[in-house]
Parts: sequence; structure tokens; C-alpha cells
Amino acid sequence: MKIEQQITNAVSNALKALYDITPDATAIQLQKTKKEFTGNLTLVVFPFLKASHKNPEATAQEIGEYLVKNNQEISSFNVIKGFLNLVISPVCWIQQLESIDKDVEYGTKSQAPDAQLVMVEYSSPNTNKPLHLGHVRNNLLGFSISEILKANGYKVVKTNIVNDRGIHICKSMLAWQKWGNGVTPESSGKKGDHLIGDFYVLFDKHYKQELSDLQRKGMSKEEAEAASSLMTEAREMLRKWEAGDKEVREVWRMMNEWVYAGFDETYKRLGVDFDKIYYESETYLEGKEKVLEGLEKGIMYKKEDGSVWADLTQEGLDHKLLLRSDGTSVYMTQDIGTAKLRFIDYPIDKMVYVVGNEQNYHFQVLSILLNKLGFKWGKDLVHFSYGMVELPEGKMKSREGTVVDADDLMEEMINTARETSAELGKLDNCTPEEAEAISRIVGLGALKYFILKVDPRKNMTFNPKESIDFNGNTGPFIQYTHARICSVLRKAAEAGINFEKTDTSSVIPNEKEIALIQNLAEFPSVVSEAGKLFSPALIANYVYDLVKEYNQFYHDFSILREENEALRAFRLMLSANVAKVVKTGMGLLGIEVPDRM
Repeated sequence: MKIEQQITNAVSNALKALYDITPDATAIQLQKTKKEFTGNLTLVVFPFLKASHKNPEATAQEIGEYLVKNNQEISSFNVIKGFLNLVISPVCWIQQLESIDKDVEYGTKSQAPDAQLVMVEYSSPNTNKPLHLGHVRNNLLGFSISEILKANGYKVVKTNIVNDRGIHICKSMLAWQKWGNGVTPESSGKKGDHLIGDFYVLFDKHYKQELSDLQRKGMSKEEAEAASSLMTEAREMLRKWEAGDKEVREVWRMMNEWVYAGFDETYKRLGVDFDKIYYESETYLEGKEKVLEGLEKGIMYKKEDGSVWADLTQEGLDHKLLLRSDGTSVYMTQDIGTAKLRFIDYPIDKMVYVVGNEQNYHFQVLSILLNKLGFKWGKDLVHFSYGMVELPEGKMKSREGTVVDADDLMEEMINTARETSAELGKLDNCTPEEAEAISRIVGLGALKYFILKVDPRKNMTFNPKESIDFNGNTGPFIQYTHARICSVLRKAAEAGINFEKTDTSSVIPNEKEIALIQNLAEFPSVVSEAGKLFSPALIANYVYDLVKEYNQFYHDFSILREENEALRAFRLMLSANVAKVVKTGMGLLGIEVPDRM
């Protein structure tokens, strides 16, 4: 039993004995004692003043005396106004550590057969461009949230919806037809997604030139946009695609295959995956069908021009277009279609969409529409709304080709990790293969940690140079500490020291050791809270605090050189469990931790 639970039970018994009350467990508020006071756990006594008929100090004093007298878990106490600071007996901390040590899956919950099924959608790339830094944040958040939900006992299905149709892909297709000269990924030596992205940028370049030429002839910007032959061709291509034109469909299929192969390569390197991938080209018709079904039932209405709308004024919103007058669908329609297919494929209890905060209104509308159309999870869908990623020099723009490419970024991070690690001598005793593996683990770990440690709801500035640092709140600092602990444990094993078989019951832990055990004891509740809030940042910052605390302990106290056998075994056990929690915590972030560096 966790120490917090033991103390909660003890307080409950004290309140019954002293004041004849049995408060709700939530009324017994225990918190970590502030560093400036003596104690491990602090009880807030204000909720019990009505029953005690005494002032806060007297009530705290009375409860403290009873607890020390009747509970061996509590060795002493002190009172600061209405706060009762409790000092937990050393033996309890030893028992707590032993309990953590025995639990191989410590901090996580196994999935029950009747566990709720949560579907998490993330990535959602367009097939007209490669993945960029914004996608990196999306993928890392989506994957980590999925892992955290699994650790909280949910069944999780990870999905991706690929935006493989629409005007954006027609722009790339048209540019390739006009100026590509039949180029392929093989003939160009480029990844398919990069190649198609080049044509998207090329379309925009020619389109802007056309608008400029038309405006010089006296047209306004709006008139020029309406008269653009290039945009007219792109729209015509979209109409042909929707009509099933064989030639357009073949070009579309070929170019998308190039992109999918490129995406797969990027996902693999980034360390994210999916259980099911949906394609908008396969879902938009399902969405049209569902919207027309809603029209028949009077949930939607049709305007004179044939367009279909939803009236959401009763919900405090406006009217929402679902089908254009020419019958083509909008993004909302596609999302409805995707929801329909997902509901057929899986018994979903909760749906989580990992999409940037610029889509807040979209998902507010989607939730209402799905609920109106009969999806049981519609009104409770979660839009995990995260902030944008910017660079020190400002925002990125896809059309202008000023984005940070995900592949280039990962390569840069690995190269920087290799250089930094070599300079610091961390690769000195490694084989070339080991050095390469460590460079990859550290480089990608630095990238992932830098992004995930930030509150996901906040905008963030990504600075690659700051992320690869073996000191401070960084991935490499945490990874290096894990490797350091593994090195200590290896040396212990080589020396024939088996801490698991040594009796540590006589050990009286010092303050730093108790603080470490208390930190370890908090891990399950951190994982639980991260699951409730969908916040990998809680895990990231918890692991950093744990590692920081461990490094202070490591510098202040001997481990292998400790002559007292029981104390040495205790410190090895403590170190091993810090490493275990670090590995689990970083694993929930999708970050590997090396055993040696």
C-alpha cells in the first residue's frame, strides 16, 4: 500500500476517534511538505475545524499527537498554522522502495477485458507536401498521448487520416504535368513527398506571377484571382477527379504512392506508427451520404442553389456549409464520413482528435453535428488543441517553401548529437555502430523531449541548438543520467554484488534518499494525471525533476564504494528503480534511453 494511502487511513481513524466523524476521502488533503519545513507529507486541517471546535493550530496539534501515539508509520510532527507536517518513519520508505522494486510494470495499469476503447487521431498530413516541424509536434503529441492512455488501462487505436484529395493535391498534379517533364522520385533521387512538395511550391510561384501580370494590366487582386487560368485549370482537374476521370485518377494515384512511401520513411525514423490509416478519398462519399441522410431527417436543410447546410444557431453558432452547390464536399463532410467508417470499424467509447488550435471552431461544430447524426461519442469528442511551433526567426509557410522539413530536421539533430557527444568524449569507448546508434537516440530524444516538455496548449519556439545539451532540462541530460545508472549497476554485477538478495531493513535513509523514494512514489499519480489532462509535459517534467534529484544524490553519496553492505544494496536498489521509472516515463514520450553513453 502506498504511504499516502496508509496515512490517509490513519488520519481517517484519528478523526473518528477524536471527533466522531468519518469524512469523505477527498476531504483528507495530503500534499508534499514544502522544502523549507521539516516533514514528508502535510495534512490540511481546515476541513475539520467544525468538528473539532478548536482553532487550526490546536486541531493540528491534537491530530498530530494522536497519529504519533497510534501509528508506527509516523515518527514525529510539527504544526505551522493550519498545516500538520508529518515525518514518516524510515522503515516505511524502505518498504515503499521494496514495493516499487517488485512491480515490473510500476506506474502503469494493465488493460482489463472491458476497458474503454479510445481512438486517437493524429498526423493528418496533406499529400501535396512533406511533413514539417508542425507535423512533428502533432505526431509526437499524438503518439505520446496514445501511450499514456494505454498506461492508464485504456484500449487505444491510433489512426491517421490522410488528406489525399482536394484542390491542394490538384495544384501539385497540375504543376507536375506542366513543368515536371515526367520526373519521378527514382529519376530525381528525391523522396516522393519532397518531390511533390517542390511542385506545390512551383504552382504557387507561377500563380503569383500570373496574378501580378494580370494586376499590371489593370485588374484588381480579386479580379485577377477570378481570371486566373492556372487556378481555373486546377479547379477543373478537381471536378474531373470527383467525376472519376480515368487519366486524372491515374496521375493522382501515382503521385500519391510516391508521397505515401516518403511519409512511411519519415514516420519510421520519428518512431511513430498507426493501427489504421484512413484516406479522405475514401471517406468523403461516406460523408456526403451521411449528410444527405441528415437532410432527409430534417437535421440539415438545402438552399435554392442546391447547397446543403446545418443550422447551428440554437447552439450559439452560425449556419455551416456541408455540401457545395455543385455537390462537392467540404472538410466537415469528410470528417463526418471518416467518423462513420471508424464507428463501423471499431466500438469507440471516446474519440480524441490531435489537431492544432486554429481548428477549435471546426471541432466545436463537428462535435455538434456528430451528436445530431447519432454518434454516441459525438458530444464528448475531445479536440486535443495544441499550439503552433515557431522558429526563432518566425512562422513557417508551406506555399512559400519556408517550412522546416521533418526529414532535414531529424538529420540535423542526429548530426548535432554526434558532434556534441564526440566533443564531450561520450563516444570514446564506442564502436562505430554504437556511436551511430547513440547519436540517433540522443538526437531524436533531444528533439522529442524539447517539444513534449512544453505545455501542449501553448505556442512554442523550437531552437535546435538549445535542445542538445547534456545539462539542464533536456532529453540528453536525462538519457545520460540513465546511462550513468546503468553503468553503476553493470559495475556492481561485475563485482558480484547482488543487491536484490541483501537485507536492507536495517537501513535508515537520509533526507535525499527519502526525497528520491517519495518522488518515485508519485510516478503512478503523475501518469494518471497526464492521462486525464492529455499532457505529455507532466511526464517530461516529472522525469527531469527525478533525474535532477538523483544526480544530486549521486554526487553527494557513495554507492559502490559504500562499505556498509546493507546501505550499498539499498542505494543500488534505489538507483535501479530510478532508472526503471526514467525508462518507463521516457518510453511514454516515445523516447529511447541508452544503457551506455
